This record gives sequence, structure tokens and C-alpha cells, in this order.
Amino acid sequence: MLAIKNTLIDEIDWGKMNNLVPAIVQCHLSGKVLMLGYMNQEALQQTVKTRQVTFYSRAKKRLWRKGETSGNVLQLIDIAMDCDGDSLIVLVAAQGPTCHKGTQSCFERGFKNQYDILLHLERIIESRKTARPAGSYVTNLFDQGLARIAQKVGEEGVETVIAAMKDDLNELKEESADLLFHLLILLAEKNVRLSDILQVLARR
Repeated sequence: MLAIKNTLIDEIDWGKMNNLVPAIVQCHLSGKVLMLGYMNQEALQQTVKTRQVTFYSRAKKRLWRKGETSGNVLQLIDIAMDCDGDSLIVLVAAQGPTCHKGTQSCFERGFKNQYDILLHLERIIESRKTARPAGSYVTNLFDQGLARIAQKVGEEGVETVIAAMKDDLNELKEESADLLFHLLILLAEKNVRLSDILQVLARR
């Protein structure tokens, strides 16, 4: 988690838009834009203090914390100010859908980030782990337990190495996809999030 500067509030040019600044909310993993809201000084202070994103509602004339009724809060990761000091980018870990229509983003019709597939796949695997639908390959692996899941990761790892040594790029891509898929299942079995792994990589 990145440190937020204590001077951020004082550096913002609050006078440009009647003491409000637009706050663009972005997923800290995929970079996907989730929503746009507005903050006044109190909303920004609450966001930094509670680590949950809080906005100022221009319609209701009050502060509102995202997810205060739905439970789909936005967990603060970091905030940055633009070069003119009159808008913010807010990096978050979204706890559930961000849009009130139940979608991940308020901009679902926008550009797709190819890395979203990993987060989407992680969510599907988590749902399989919880619901255990009959006939699901993932359900079957979870039912067989950790040893079998770990074995599958090992098998896919070996097959990926073999494909690389054969210099068959198509096979290497297919086996790599299988390896990533089974690794996500193993992480889910051990209650480790993909974001946890990315944080380790970032520290390195």
C-alpha cells in the first residue's frame, strides 16, 4: 500500500469548482475505471482516515460512503492529484460491483482491459468454491482437496516446460493458460488472492 501525502488536501485547488474536485475511481489491479464521483475536503479527509472511499453528493448535499447501503465498499489503496491540482485519481480494491446497476464498472460499455480476465476468472473460481455446482470441473477439484489441486498445478507446470522445450509456441500458450488456471484454483483453496501475489511482485 502506498503512503498518501499528508499535504494532499492543502495542495488541491479547491476554488476552481466550488470546493469540489472530480475523483476518478480506478481498480488498482486491472487499471479499469470504475466510476466518477466528487469530493470536498471533508469527503477526502474521511476517505484517507477510514480507508473507504467517501464522496460528496451534489444532489443530496451530503457526504456518502460508497457501499454504505449495498456493502460494496471501495477500499482505498492510494490517491494521486493531477498536474493542475483540480482532480484526483483514486486507486481502490472494490468489494463487489461498483455500479448501482450491478456491474463491475459504471463504464461497462467502455474499453476492455485484457487483464480483466484474470480477475473475472478469480471471481468465477471463488463462486465455484462456495456454491459447488454439480458437474463443474472446478467443483470436482475442490472436492478432491488440496493434494489433488497441487498435483494438477505440478502437472501443468511440467507440461508448460515440455511445450517450451519443443519450441511449439501455440502449445506453450495453451499450457501456460492451463497452468495459470490451476494456479488460481490452488490460491483459492489456500484463501490467497491474486492481489496478494501482485503485492509481493510489487515489493520485489
